[in-house]
Amino acid sequence: MTEHRVVVTGLGVVSAIGNTREDFLAGLKAGKTGIGPITRFDASETGISVAAEVKDFPFDKYFEKKDARRMDTFSLYAVYAALEAIEQSGITPENTDYNRFGAIIGSGIGGLEQSQKNSQALVKGPRKVAPLYVPLAIANMAAGNIAIRTGARGTSRAEVTACAAGANAIGSAFREIKHGYADAMIAGGAEDAICELGIAGFANLTALSKTTDPERACIPFDKDRNGFVMGEGAGILVLESLEHAQARGAEILAEIVGYGCNNDAFHMTTPSGIGAENCIKLALQEAGLAPEEVDYINAHGTSTHANEETEAAAIHNVIGDKTLVSSTKALHGHALGATGGIEAVATIMAIQHQFAPVNAGTTELDEDMTINVVLGESRYADINVALSEDFGFGGHNAVLAFKKWTGA
Repeated sequence: MTEHRVVVTGLGVVSAIGNTREDFLAGLKAGKTGIGPITRFDASETGISVAAEVKDFPFDKYFEKKDARRMDTFSLYAVYAALEAIEQSGITPENTDYNRFGAIIGSGIGGLEQSQKNSQALVKGPRKVAPLYVPLAIANMAAGNIAIRTGARGTSRAEVTACAAGANAIGSAFREIKHGYADAMIAGGAEDAICELGIAGFANLTALSKTTDPERACIPFDKDRNGFVMGEGAGILVLESLEHAQARGAEILAEIVGYGCNNDAFHMTTPSGIGAENCIKLALQEAGLAPEEVDYINAHGTSTHANEETEAAAIHNVIGDKTLVSSTKALHGHALGATGGIEAVATIMAIQHQFAPVNAGTTELDEDMTINVVLGESRYADINVALSEDFGFGGHNAVLAFKKWTGA
């Protein structure tokens, strides 16, 4: 079977630090967090006071009022980011066979607020449940709505692997193109779980930070880290075979060269570390890269002790301690199934603009963090190869390897 090189030609993002490529890039460079007080509802009884909410979502750019009734917010985020990515890529029905153009979109939970609202409505009787509850809530509808809106009729499915979902979606789309099943794919993740049910659920699991200061709530690898901060949004890429992109004269933003996917097979919520190590090795093996060739790692870095002890050890054991490492969750929060998509966008921008985003908020590393974390401010550096790492409940691990496009 002929294998194809796979390149990135479009990016779209919705996040707490920006809803355009320009704003998101500026936020990454500045290192100013998008975390702030929860405004969606009164969260005082949960003990949690901050989240990374999307601000000023440009609904009117692509949607009408009826769309808000027919799509949950996670689907709106996904469709918006997909349309932004397609616009940048320049893909049209005139230059692409839409039967070989598909969408794989990850989501950890789907329309969680729809489940909350309709569970409350059910108390008043089954007839009170909204007729569109199911198609609004189910996690595959981000991919479904993107296909309906764009006309992409190729491979279409959802990846539902908790916090690894967005990265798994990109990795799966990469393989679809690499092995010849598609010419181009829309891939990434979307999530909207900042609601009473989502915050209460993670708070009662003792996974969320109770810190009230937005600047110190999400501090990956810091000795005082105490839980993650809920984020939301979408990160979407357009991937194409190199031949397809070159045939239509597309601008190539980066190349995706490797994908690792495995499971810890260890615990529902606590990582083993061995799985992460092996996942990094899988991505490097497929990419044909040596560990010392990796210049930057966008770490999963959730600001929790269990995750970062094992992730830092995995990076140390496989890559070493010289490679630049940061977690952009300190800026855009932990957007669950969307986070792999958002962080893939950040990783590609790091390659494009040759800088490692700052690990914002962190002031003093835990003594166990024997890795080269970017502190203080973003650091300009030669970045030819970068990894994006995401690990999810259930032991799911996903690592993406991207490479600077040099035209060769």
